[in-house]
Amino acid sequence: MNTSHSPSAAGLSLAEQASLTSGATRWTTQPVRDVVRALTLSDGPHGMRRPADGAEDAVLAPESLPATCFPPAVTLGSSWDPELAHRVGAALAREASAFGVDVVLGPGVNIKRSPLCGRNFEYFSEDPHITGVMGAAVVEGIQSLGVGACVKHFAVNNQETDRMRVSADVDERTLREIYLPAFEHIVRHARPYTVMCAYNKVNGVYASQNDWLLTQVLREEWGFDGLVMSDWGAVADRVAALAAGLDLEMPPTGTDQEVVTAVEEGRLDASAVSTAADRLLRLRDRVDGARRFDDWDVDAHHELAREAARSSAVLLKNERGLLPLDPAATQTVTVIGEFARTPRYQGNGSSHVVPTRLSNALDALTGAVGDATTLTFAPGFTLDGTPAPHLFTQAVSLAGAADVALVFLGLPDAAESEGYDRTDISLPAEQIALLREVARVCPRVAVVLANGGAVSVSEWQDDVDAVLEAWLPGQAGGTALADLILGFESPSGRLTETLPHRLADVPSHLHFPGRDGHVVYGEGRYVGYRHYDTLDVPVAYPFGHGLTYTTFVYDDLTATATDDGRWTVEATVTNTGSRFAHEVVQLYVAFDEPHPTRPRHELRGFTKAGLEPGASARVRFELTERDLAWWSTSLGGWANDPGPFTVEIGASSHDIRLRTVLHCTGTAPVAALGTMSTFGEWLDHPVGGPLLLAALARAKAPSPDELAAMDPNLLQAARDVPLAKFTGFGLDVTTDDIDQLVEAVRSR
Repeated sequence: MNTSHSPSAAGLSLAEQASLTSGATRWTTQPVRDVVRALTLSDGPHGMRRPADGAEDAVLAPESLPATCFPPAVTLGSSWDPELAHRVGAALAREASAFGVDVVLGPGVNIKRSPLCGRNFEYFSEDPHITGVMGAAVVEGIQSLGVGACVKHFAVNNQETDRMRVSADVDERTLREIYLPAFEHIVRHARPYTVMCAYNKVNGVYASQNDWLLTQVLREEWGFDGLVMSDWGAVADRVAALAAGLDLEMPPTGTDQEVVTAVEEGRLDASAVSTAADRLLRLRDRVDGARRFDDWDVDAHHELAREAARSSAVLLKNERGLLPLDPAATQTVTVIGEFARTPRYQGNGSSHVVPTRLSNALDALTGAVGDATTLTFAPGFTLDGTPAPHLFTQAVSLAGAADVALVFLGLPDAAESEGYDRTDISLPAEQIALLREVARVCPRVAVVLANGGAVSVSEWQDDVDAVLEAWLPGQAGGTALADLILGFESPSGRLTETLPHRLADVPSHLHFPGRDGHVVYGEGRYVGYRHYDTLDVPVAYPFGHGLTYTTFVYDDLTATATDDGRWTVEATVTNTGSRFAHEVVQLYVAFDEPHPTRPRHELRGFTKAGLEPGASARVRFELTERDLAWWSTSLGGWANDPGPFTVEIGASSHDIRLRTVLHCTGTAPVAALGTMSTFGEWLDHPVGGPLLLAALARAKAPSPDELAAMDPNLLQAARDVPLAKFTGFGLDVTTDDIDQLVEAVRSR
């Protein structure tokens, strides 16, 4: 959009500029004269949470206006469908526009480091690739109507415990390969209008005043040209935050004069204030160019929410073909579990939405089965966990008289929320006890789960035939589940996080959530399947897993290198069953290392194909050298090792159907050598190696080959010794000799 004639901060006083860097109310920015109007910001990432009249200053706005409650990110991510995510984003923007909202505070794209994080329902995955692709699709959908998106929480906000103070202590390689790539992909490809900084510290520095994050990485490396706002209450030092690149503090703290004083006293450069004000004006220009809508199609958005829930539910298990049930069969089906009648459909906290309507599975199933099917219901348990032996007994009695039991289990609202973390991954004990009794008396049992964070299924799944993970399915989840259970649609969701057997198997278990103000990311890059698959740790269900009501065959894998350092990979997938269904074809790159220096394989592409029975589709992926790269802290950049790598095509990280080996020429920049570079680093260096060998020959010292002949272990030990240390080992090597070698390398 052309903004060349837009007013700039240069025409404003210092006080007016400072006022633009802080909000006016909890949900609006500060207006200034006729230069800039107040902009309206609103939660949330899966539905609008606009305060009702008189509730504008409420922290959680319990009196919010009705809006479509779409499935949250935990659910939408499991669809593996960016086109669907784009449509949901566009629907969010339409409703935002109708409410007069300029910026939607979402999506959240933090990585699921631990299943215990209370806010995992707002995040897509344990994997940065699918997180980035799905997050970018939502951003592009929101901004397709000119409403701004706000990508959050930047960065390393992976727990709720002590979230406003804790320092996430993470090495740079882990940051670059796990916790930053989703943000980078979204910034580079979707160009979000705004980014929200996190509450926590990153390596000891608050994210809100972290120059390395907000300026060096976000703007200078990735080219972000939008506005950075704080999470609500995340600013610890207003002046330091502005200096670091934070543009907007939310909500206001009445500290604008501190900014003015800091400039007047020379503690803050005036350009930091004017630049932040300019970015607010640029945001104003962007959203003012949007087409405005007065309303939205409530029915159409409800149907979109139903489609999203249906496309995202994951069929974990389906033995003896229990699902789908035939709605016209002569049978007795008992529905057990209060969640069937009182659905758990979204998480708690700032993203909570008042839905325009709400479906439940019990009513949807009742209305969809034929006259020959007898449907009974028993709540079985209370949602708050209060002991209810009469409900337990009633449920077991109905199960004993049924052909099939559909048992709806899950986590109650209080078990997971923004603001606190879970302490275990088990379902409530009373629900497990009920399930075991139902399974004892009923011959065929299917479990339907409602939960925002991963739960353990290992302790009870052997007692049942089928498990359908619905996550939190939004306001239309009830009808969506009936569609799947009765076979009107086939499940097409896939796991975006590994389901472990035990909490103790989770790679972050020994470090989460930290103590004494620090949480150490000791597992490094080995998050989720990167840990389980590298070490062959057994899991309940692997990353990418999901069944459907048909079968697929993969074949005809081809891979072609292009002249610009890319590879085109193609394969054919065929529906060999009797029903239309979707398959999610996943591409991983793998490295066979005798001593792992990186995860065994990593997701680098996926596509979702819908196929009729007998039909085939040719799926295509593009790989780049960046897809193979690792972050070198010593070089300060991405590096590619020369040599072979494997392309894997599969239906999950465990179910790899096709493989082919390709070759990378390597693009690693040459490391600078110094006196503290090791003997091995010198030998391997294209310039330093020959110079060192020549120096050894002149000094009549043993060559590496001679050392190896004497004792291979001696050479290995020598390779790890910095060159400067050889002056102290009784060798005829001086500091001047080593300095001359370093100078010779640098002069080349």
